[in-house]
Amino acid sequence: MTNRSPGRAPEPGPAPLDTPLDIYDAVGLAELIRNGDLREKEVLELVADRIATRDPDINALVATRLDEARDEVARGLPDGPLRGVPIGIKDLYCDVAGLPSTHGSRMFEHAVAKRDADLVIRYRAAGLAVLGKTNTAEFGASASTEPALHGPTRNPWNPAYSAGGSSGGAAAAVAAGILPAAHATDAAGSIRIPASACGLFGMKPSRGLVWNGPRASALSVPMAVSHAVTRTVRDSAALLDATAGTVPGAPFATPAMEEPFSAAVRRPPARLRIGYTTVAPDGTPVDPEIAAAVEEAAALFERLGHEVRAAGPSFDPDLPGRALDVLFGAGLRGLVDTVVRARGRALGDEELEPMTRRQYEEAAGVTGSAVLHALQETEQLDRTVAGFYADHDIWLSPTVPAPPPRLGVLDTAVPGTADAIARYTVFTRIANLTGQPAASLPFGRDAAGVPIGVQITAPHGHDAVVLRLSAQFEEAAPWDWTAPWPPVA
Repeated sequence: MTNRSPGRAPEPGPAPLDTPLDIYDAVGLAELIRNGDLREKEVLELVADRIATRDPDINALVATRLDEARDEVARGLPDGPLRGVPIGIKDLYCDVAGLPSTHGSRMFEHAVAKRDADLVIRYRAAGLAVLGKTNTAEFGASASTEPALHGPTRNPWNPAYSAGGSSGGAAAAVAAGILPAAHATDAAGSIRIPASACGLFGMKPSRGLVWNGPRASALSVPMAVSHAVTRTVRDSAALLDATAGTVPGAPFATPAMEEPFSAAVRRPPARLRIGYTTVAPDGTPVDPEIAAAVEEAAALFERLGHEVRAAGPSFDPDLPGRALDVLFGAGLRGLVDTVVRARGRALGDEELEPMTRRQYEEAAGVTGSAVLHALQETEQLDRTVAGFYADHDIWLSPTVPAPPPRLGVLDTAVPGTADAIARYTVFTRIANLTGQPAASLPFGRDAAGVPIGVQITAPHGHDAVVLRLSAQFEEAAPWDWTAPWPPVA
C-alpha cells in the first residue's frame, strides 16, 4: 500500500496550483461566485479549456454543449445554491435536451433527447451549468468503461488502467480536473467502483431518495439509483440537497430528511458500532493491498472513537449474483425487444457488444416466475442483512476485491467477462439489492499509482450517517482529489 499520507483539503493551500478549478471543490466555487470573487463565465471557460486540452487523453466526455451553456450563463442561471458550478451528466438513462442519449450502445447511436430528465431539471434549478454527457459502459453493465461505441475511458492517474464503470467517464472527468463534480448512476456499484478507481468520493444513496423520472426502466429498477461522484463529501451532500425528494407516483420512497445534508456533514457522528470485513461474502480472500486498506481504515475509525470489530453480514453468497442475473437479463431483453418492435427492423449483428448480446439471448428463457423468484430472493437478502444492523451501525468493507485492472481486462468481447465483472462487484452490489446507502472513500493508491477505496454501508434511510462518518474520515485522512497532469504513462 502506498501514499497513505494526507492529500489536498477542500480549501486553498500553499501549493502552486493553476486555477480556482484546481483549488476549490464545487461548494467552494459556488461560494466564490456568490461573493463576486469569480464569475460564472470564467469558470465555464476554465472548464472549456480543460475539455479541449485534457479530455482527448482520457475520453471522459462523449458530447458537450458549451455554446448552449455560454448562452445560459449570459442570460442568467437560476439563483440556486450551486449557481455557476459546471456538471456533466452520465450518458445512461438521464436525458439532456438536444444531446445524444446512447446509453453507451451502438443500438442508440443516433438517439437524441427531446427533453431534460427530471434530475437534470433539478440540477438546473440549483444553478448548475450542464456542460455535456460522460462516457458509460454499454447499458451500465460493466465495471469498466470501455464501450465499443465511444471507446475506453482512461484513468487519469495512470492511462493504462481502467477508470472503473459504469460511471467511468464521470469519475475520470472529475479526477482529471475537468469538472468539479459529475452525475453518476449505480445499479451494482457503478458510482462506487469508479470513485474508488479515480480517488473520489462516491455515494450511492438509499433507494427512493433521488428520483430520476420520467423514464421507467425495468433494466435497473429496483437496484439503480442516481447521484454523483465528487471531490469532497460536502459536495455530495450539497448535490443531494439539490436533488433528493420523491414525486407523486414514484415507485419507491425513503424516510424524510430531518435536516439538509449540508448541515448534517458539519457535525461529527455519534459513536458508531462498526463491523469490518476483509474477505468476500463467500470467504474468498481479497487482494492484500485492499485488505490492508480496510484494516487501516478500521484502525482509523477506532482512533476516532468508534467501536470497531471484525464482523459482517452473513448470507447466501450466491444469492446476489443469481438475482441480478435474472433481473438485469429480463430488463435488457425487454428494452431491446421494445426498440426492435417500435422501429420494425431486426436487431443488427453489431448493434450490441458480444457480452450484452449473450446476456440478451440467454434472457430469452427467463420466465415471469423466474423474475418473481428473483425479487423474492432480494427480499430474503434484505431481511438477512438487516439482522447484522441490529448490532451494528456501519459495515466497513472493500469497495472492490482488487485494484483497478488494466484496460482490456474486462473487455466485453471476451467470453467470461461477465463472470469477472460479477466477481469485481461482489461488495458493491449488495447495497443495490437491499436499497441501503453506501459510499466509497479514497484511501491510498496501489503499486501502479492508481487509487483504491474502502466502502461503508448503513441501514436504509441512514444517508446522513454515511455522510457524517465520511466527512469525519475525510478530515482525518484527506485525499488528493485531482490526478497529476499530464497523466503518468
